[in-house]
Amino acid sequence: MIKFHSVVIFVKDIERSKLFYTEILEEEIEHDFGKNIMFKSGLSLWEIGKNHIIAQKVNTNNMGNRIELYFESEHLETIFEKLKTANTSFLHEIQEEPWGQRTLRFFDIDNHLIEIGEPLPFFIRNMHNKGMSIEEIEKKSGVPLSTIKKILE
Repeated sequence: MIKFHSVVIFVKDIERSKLFYTEILEEEIEHDFGKNIMFKSGLSLWEIGKNHIIAQKVNTNNMGNRIELYFESEHLETIFEKLKTANTSFLHEIQEEPWGQRTLRFFDIDNHLIEIGEPLPFFIRNMHNKGMSIEEIEKKSGVPLSTIKKILE
């Protein structure tokens, strides 16, 4: 039901970090969404805007909580209920991100930040099922039209 997806490293300057990881560590970019880079290896870099819920609730300038473990699932409500039953400490409950994906963020017992988000194909199909055109989905999600068309085929 829950599948580990990737490690996300919060960075201060996405362009400098992208150069470091591609030039120095020879990571290959799978997706480049501007402020969020996903490498083929599973590592991701993310420059969080100061108005994002994470930046507002977690001190990302501090050495603690400089990364989050990212998982994906289509069953956020079930997982949320299970976490509530376990008296989990939440950064936030289920919410829709500006790009259309629903996410849930919480802390493990050692206070590591964990995110569970809907898989890309799942939230792209959900937007389409709600009546959004592929152009509207591209604009909202930042996902290229070619990828959206493949998902919806």
